[in-house]
Parts: sequence; structure tokens; C-alpha cells
Amino acid sequence: MPGPATTRGTGSATARRYPDRVSTPPSQPAAQPSRYGRAAGPVRPSPGDRIKPKKPAKVQFASTTLLLEAFLVVFATLVAYGLRNVPYSRGPLELPNAASIWLVGGVLAVVLLVLSRTVGTPGGYVAGSVVQVPVLAFGLVVPMMFVVGGLFVVLWVVSLRLGGRIDRERAAYDAQHPETAPNADWRPAPRTARGR
Repeated sequence: MPGPATTRGTGSATARRYPDRVSTPPSQPAAQPSRYGRAAGPVRPSPGDRIKPKKPAKVQFASTTLLLEAFLVVFATLVAYGLRNVPYSRGPLELPNAASIWLVGGVLAVVLLVLSRTVGTPGGYVAGSVVQVPVLAFGLVVPMMFVVGGLFVVLWVVSLRLGGRIDRERAAYDAQHPETAPNADWRPAPRTARGR
């Protein structure tokens, strides 16, 4: 069996081979290094650190819903274009030619794309709610859009309500934990001398 670890030239059995290694208290288990060379596990910010604020959940949910609706309208436009000569598969609103189909579908898709990037601005949620009407009305051209578009309208309402609730919970948590709140100018209280 190998003898105790010694330091070259000293011969002392009590010398540490790795003096920079610090023992971890039992209450704080040591983090295991990952394959990228960093310690795995969550890193808790220190008081006073400047934390990058998160994007509001309401904006994220609403933007994603509008972006998905833009793709939905594009696919619905392709369906309307492909079935333009099939009488029994068209809706009650019959567009005169292929150009009008692409014009209506293209304009609606572009509006949805623009709103998905500007939904966080003043009036963005109102504009996003108004544009749900033509998305649902596209069912007059492609009847299936009454079903699929209706599901996305419900998803839009859920995005606004759920995103708003998450933002309120985040704000309440930041108010209770100002030392870890994003961009909070928090400094620890000065230490007082013992015995005073």
C-alpha cells in the first residue's frame, strides 16, 4: 500500500499534496463538476449582483400565439388556393381569383407577424385582440378555420390571463426578496460592533 502523501523535499506526512483544496461543510454538499468543466447545480446570486431582468411572461405568451397564428393563416391560405376549384370544399365567402386569396391571406399573415414583435408596446394587446376577429373570420373562406382559429382565439385569451398572473407572482416575489430582484439597488446593512 502507498504511504501517506508527502510534499517533495519536506518529508512531512502531514503536508497536504493539494493545499488549495478546501473542505466543504456537511450542510453544503460539494457541486459535482460537469463535462464542460463547471460545477453543476444552481448558482444563487450574491447580494448586490446585477441580475438581467426577465422578459414578461405575458409578452412572451402573446407574441408566441400571434406568431403561430401567422403560420396558421399561411397554411389556411395554401388550402384555400388549392381548393379554389372544388365547390363543395369552399366556405360561404368565395374569393374571385387566386390573387385575391393570396392578398387576403398574405396581408393577414404579415399583420400577425408585425404584431408578434410589437405586442409589448402600448396598445399591442388591444391590436392583438382585434386581429383575432379576421383570423376567426377566415373560416368563411376555409370552413375548418372556424375550429382551428377558434382554438387559437382561446389560446390568446389564456396567454393574456396566464401571462399576467405569472408576472404578478414574479413582482410579488421580487418585492419580498429585494436582494435577488433584477436590477435592484440593494446593499447589505452595515455590521454593528459586538457588544453594542
